[in-house]
Amino acid sequence: MIEVWAPRAERVRMRRLGDDGTSVVEEVPLRRGTSGPLPGPGWWFADVDLADGERYGFVLDDSGDLRPDPRSRRQPDGVHAASAWFDPSRYTWNDASWTGRQLAGGLIYELHIGTFTPEGTLDAAIGRLDHLVELGVTHVELLPVNGVNGVWNWGYDGVLWYTVHEAYGGPEGYQRFVDAAHAAGLAVIQDVVYNHLGPSGNYLPEFGPYLRTGSRNTWGDSVNLDEEAVRAFIVDNALMWLRDYHVDGLRLDAVHALHDERPTHILRELAEAVDALSAHVGRPLTTIAESDMNDPTLILPREAGGYGLTAQWSDDWHHAVHVAVSGETVGYYADFADAQAFVKVSTSGFFHDGTHSSFRGRDHGRRIPGEVPAWRLVTFAQDHDQIGNRATGDRLSQNLPYPRLAVTAVLTLTTPGTPMLFMGEEWGASTPWQFFTSHPEPELGEATAKGRIAEFAEMGWDESVVPDPQDPDTFTRSKLDWDEASHGDHRRLLQLYRDLAQLRRERPELTDPSWSARDAHVDDAGHGRTHRLACGDVTVFANLTDAPADCAVAADAVVLLATDGATISDTEPGARMVTIPPESAVVTGPVL
Repeated sequence: MIEVWAPRAERVRMRRLGDDGTSVVEEVPLRRGTSGPLPGPGWWFADVDLADGERYGFVLDDSGDLRPDPRSRRQPDGVHAASAWFDPSRYTWNDASWTGRQLAGGLIYELHIGTFTPEGTLDAAIGRLDHLVELGVTHVELLPVNGVNGVWNWGYDGVLWYTVHEAYGGPEGYQRFVDAAHAAGLAVIQDVVYNHLGPSGNYLPEFGPYLRTGSRNTWGDSVNLDEEAVRAFIVDNALMWLRDYHVDGLRLDAVHALHDERPTHILRELAEAVDALSAHVGRPLTTIAESDMNDPTLILPREAGGYGLTAQWSDDWHHAVHVAVSGETVGYYADFADAQAFVKVSTSGFFHDGTHSSFRGRDHGRRIPGEVPAWRLVTFAQDHDQIGNRATGDRLSQNLPYPRLAVTAVLTLTTPGTPMLFMGEEWGASTPWQFFTSHPEPELGEATAKGRIAEFAEMGWDESVVPDPQDPDTFTRSKLDWDEASHGDHRRLLQLYRDLAQLRRERPELTDPSWSARDAHVDDAGHGRTHRLACGDVTVFANLTDAPADCAVAADAVVLLATDGATISDTEPGARMVTIPPESAVVTGPVL
C-alpha cells in the first residue's frame, strides 16, 4: 500500500522509475480517501508494493514534475530526485541484549558525522567508538543526518526528515552505526529539527499546508502545528528513529520556535508517545529539548502541568563557565560577568529565572523547582552552536592556554547537570568548527555567504576573516585531526578528561541529583576569581587567578584529582587547607 497526504492536489499519481532513477516504468493513479493512516482528510492511496531500493515519486495534478515522497527513507540522488523505497526490517540487528542507558549519571558526546572523521561517514565513525568508550562517554549525540541539498552541511537545512543523508551512508549505514554503538555500550541520541525546513528541496507545501502562512521564525516559515496530519508527521518521525533505527533518544532543536496554540502542546504529545514506546520496548528513551526560554515547563512532570520531556540544554551554564575561563563579556555574555552567575547556575540551574536579561532587554526565564533533579539540565562548555556560530568557528582551545582548558575540563565534568562534550574538546582540538554549506544553487550559496558576512560585520568583524560557508576549504578545515590527540598537551588534556569521567563514575557525590546537595562560592582575588563548588563531601576548586589560593577543606579531605601540584596541609588540629596553584583546579574529598 502506498499513501501520501496531499490535500492541495486534485490528482495524484505515483511514478515508478527504473534503476537509473529517471526512466519511467509506469504511472499509477492514487485514489482519494476520506481518512488515512493518520488523522484528517487529504489522503491518497494505491494498492502498490515496492521492492527495496525501487525508485519512485509522486506527480501532483498536471505538473508532470516528479516530487520525492514526503516520508521518503532514502534519496540516493539528492533531495530533488526520486525516492528509493527502503524497508528497515531487512536489517538483522545484533542488539537484542541492549537494555539502554538512562540519562542520569551519563556523559554525552556531540558529533557531526561529516567532520568527525576524515571520511565523514557513519561507517568511519564506527571505527572511533572505542575512543568514546575509553573517554567514559555513555551517550553519543549525532547532529542532524536527514536529507539536505548538497554534500556537506551542518544538517539544520534538512527538507526530508525521514531520510538519512546519502553521503553519510544512507539508512543502512545508520543502522550499522546504531548497532555498533550498542555493541560498544553506547546509547545514541539523534538531533532532530521540527521547527523549520531548509531553503532548497522543500516540496512539502505543494502537497499540503505543512507551513503556517504569515508566521516566521529565525530560519523561515513556521511549521503548521494547527494541522493534525502535520503533528502526526512529526510524532511519527520521532517514533521512527526510536523504533526502526533503535535510537535511544532525541535532541529536539530550538523548541522555542515551535509555534503551537493547541491545548496540548506538540512537545507534550511527543513526550507521551515516546514514553509509551519506551514502556513497550522495555528500555529508556530520552527526549532532550534545546530551548532559549529557561522554562522548566519542558521538564516538569505532566501531572504537574509540564510537558514531561527528559531534559533540556542549559545555555546559562555554558555562558557562566565561558565567561569564567575566557573573560569574554560581549553580547549575551555580559550578564554573566556577575560573580554570582557561576554560583547560581551551580546551585539552582538557571541564571535568568525571572531576572533582567540585558541582551534581551527584558526579564527572562523562570525558576526551576527544587525537586527537579539536576541531571535534567544538559550542561556544556562547548557545543556546535557556541563554536560554529562564532565568526571564525574558533574553539576555546584556539584561544586559551592548556591550564585554562584543564580548569574548563574540571568544571565541565563536575557539573551538577548532565555534562556534554563537543567532538575534539577532550583533547583541545586545534581545528576550528566553522559554518559550512554546499548549496548547489549559485544564488542561494551567494546569499548564504553574504548573509554570514553581514551578520558579523554588524558586530565589527572584518569580512576578510569570516570564512565563506560555500568554500570547500571551510568544510575541510572543520574536520578533526585525530593524529594530534596522541601528542603533547593534547594527549595530556585527553587523559585529564578520562580521569575526570572516571572520578565522576566513582564518586556518587558528583552525580547527586539534588540541588540542595550543592553549595557554591566565588572569591575575587588578584586578577581573577576562585570558584568553589561543594557536592556533598567532594569539593571542586578552580583558581583562575595569578596567585596561589588557600582554601579550607574538611579534616579528612585528600586530593582526588588536580590539574597542577595542589597540596593539602594541616593548619591546626582538626583543620586542613588546600593550596591551589594559579590557573589550576583541584577536586578534594575523603577517601572512599
